[in-house]
Amino acid sequence: MNPKTPIVLTLIVAAFLPGCATITRGTTQEISVDSTPQGSRVETTDGATYTTPAAIKLKRNISHTLNFEKAGYEPAKAVVTPSISSGGAAGMAGNILFGGIIGGAVDAGSGAMYDLTPTRVHVVMKELTQ
Repeated sequence: MNPKTPIVLTLIVAAFLPGCATITRGTTQEISVDSTPQGSRVETTDGATYTTPAAIKLKRNISHTLNFEKAGYEPAKAVVTPSISSGGAAGMAGNILFGGIIGGAVDAGSGAMYDLTPTRVHVVMKELTQ
């Protein structure tokens, strides 16, 4: 066996590992949003709008402010924040262990190593008094 074979094999494996969590977990996460009353308009940090109840996809690597509005009710807000997940941390560790430092950087930058919390948002909007 050629003494360089283990090094070459390691490099080949490392080339296929970058971004493991990015591939397996993705860079977005689905969040369930609802309100009382239902039918409220929700606007996300990036300007996308939905009507409750809804399942929305948000980028994992940033905090999101969700603004709820409905005629006759006071506006409401909710915040969804990223934190390092066990699955993302395991993917990151796998990248580093198997020589995929670039993959670790990709996972960190893409947000794949994060989970957004809460995964379910429910706001109760206060009715405006006349």
